Amino acid sequence: MRRYRLPIVLIPIAAFLAIHPLIVHGCSCGHDFDFHIISWFEAARQLAQGALHPHWAYTPAWNAGEPRFIFYPPLSWTLGALLGLLLPWTWTPVVYTGLALTAAGFALYCSARSFVSPNAALIAAAIYIANPYTLYTALERTAYAELLAAAWIPLLLRAILREQVTIPGIAIPVALLWLTNAPAAVMGCYALALIALVRLALSLRANSTLPRLRFALNTTAGTLLGLCLAAFYIIPAAYERRFVQIDMAVLPGMDIASNFLFHHTADPDHDHVLRIASIVSLIVLALTAIALAAARIADKRKTPSHHEDRTTHLLLPLAILATVIALMLTPLSAPLWNHLPQLGFLQFPWRLVAILAAVFALAVAIALAHFPLKSANAVSVAVIATLLFTIPAYRAFNQRCYPEDTLPERLAIFHSTNPGTDPTDEYTPITADNDALAQTNPGYWLTAAPGALAPKDAAPAPAPQHIDLTLTTPQILILNLRDYPAWRITRNGSVIATHLHRSDGLIAFHLPAGASHIDVAWMTLPDQSIGYTVSALAAILLLILSLRSRKHFITTPISQPATPHR
Repeated sequence: MRRYRLPIVLIPIAAFLAIHPLIVHGCSCGHDFDFHIISWFEAARQLAQGALHPHWAYTPAWNAGEPRFIFYPPLSWTLGALLGLLLPWTWTPVVYTGLALTAAGFALYCSARSFVSPNAALIAAAIYIANPYTLYTALERTAYAELLAAAWIPLLLRAILREQVTIPGIAIPVALLWLTNAPAAVMGCYALALIALVRLALSLRANSTLPRLRFALNTTAGTLLGLCLAAFYIIPAAYERRFVQIDMAVLPGMDIASNFLFHHTADPDHDHVLRIASIVSLIVLALTAIALAAARIADKRKTPSHHEDRTTHLLLPLAILATVIALMLTPLSAPLWNHLPQLGFLQFPWRLVAILAAVFALAVAIALAHFPLKSANAVSVAVIATLLFTIPAYRAFNQRCYPEDTLPERLAIFHSTNPGTDPTDEYTPITADNDALAQTNPGYWLTAAPGALAPKDAAPAPAPQHIDLTLTTPQILILNLRDYPAWRITRNGSVIATHLHRSDGLIAFHLPAGASHIDVAWMTLPDQSIGYTVSALAAILLLILSLRSRKHFITTPISQPATPHR
């Protein structure tokens, strides 16, 4: 097999080995399984109906709905929905996990390949696929968006660690992170800033030839361009936070102070989950420290008189990043969590181990770079490492699916006439109280009082988009639909601007006597239009920059031969 084909074959094999227990025994029903599956069902139905960018999820909040897709980045639920449309739904979580791990492996391989030999990069990619934190995310938490974000973190580290930092190189992984998982994007941007500062400080200390101004400008411009590429998600999510109870995401127990390593609370279930996350974090910390130390020792032995080579400049930023992450997992870092913008919404400090896992894999690649690895040996080591990580991880992290939680059961309930699913607290409109919301409301009902409950014998259903009524007396129409600024309600073509307040947050308004044709439609708010425009302009700029970079690369003569990989 030719060497350049080896990663194309081995990395998917490593991902297959990592998900093989799921193929045999079925998917893991982890902590976030239900949330993501419902999102995939919702998005698949709307995509099939022609809505290319859904905003509203209809079944949460007992069919009253919530603006879930405004605030949750689109890549993970779009991928899950497309897989569900193309494959049997029972296959979808396993295939999704395999694709995410495969993408993570290729990303780590490409990133490490910029600095080390192909075989060293290949082993590191297999280790990254099956490292304890990634499998903890895939199996125990089934946090599918965070799992997919593992594919973009190595690309971001590669972009900022390369000798020449480019605007597209920074922009693309920044945008992908923001479009995949907001906590991962926040972590990635802070890691990017830290490594950039470290590199600038090292260049000043060593009187390096690093073009500091261009480095700083490209890093800043790349970050801004990445944010603009993702603006169609970021701008509405940032602006429309005022319409929902977003602070519910960081209630006690879900906040930073309650989730430092091995913290104890009055909730045994919370402490059990935190204990497992803490153990996983310590394991990855220890593995990272060992890998960094091994890389440094190997580098010294290989180049005893030239310690400030390219490999050393890689190791020091990575070691500083790992040290900062270790500090951030402890209560000593509380002031940083409390005052740095957006850090508090990470909820769990141990989420930073996602960044650390990529550091660990890159350190492994650097440590192996000085060894003469044959392809056959690299394949053997990669397969063995994948199995050594996967087998204990599956036994420790796999979560049993109870009968009511299995995917076929969830799908059957979703497609039946049912009371919907639980609301998501942080996506609940500010005027709504989830405790006041009935679980068996019909699509709509008429009443004389705005706070009246639905008839007890009514069948639960979401609000219809079109209603035709003929009333002999004025009535109040109540829709089983949460009130939100993007809903446009019209009667006989005229907009109903005044809605009556209800504690459960449902839309209610007066109807006069006579014939009424009610239309319920989602309208694009100005902030959403601005987001689409900014993203489109940013995409054009990225294309121009990429074409210019490629033209420069093709037309620039090579002044000296490239340094061969060891």
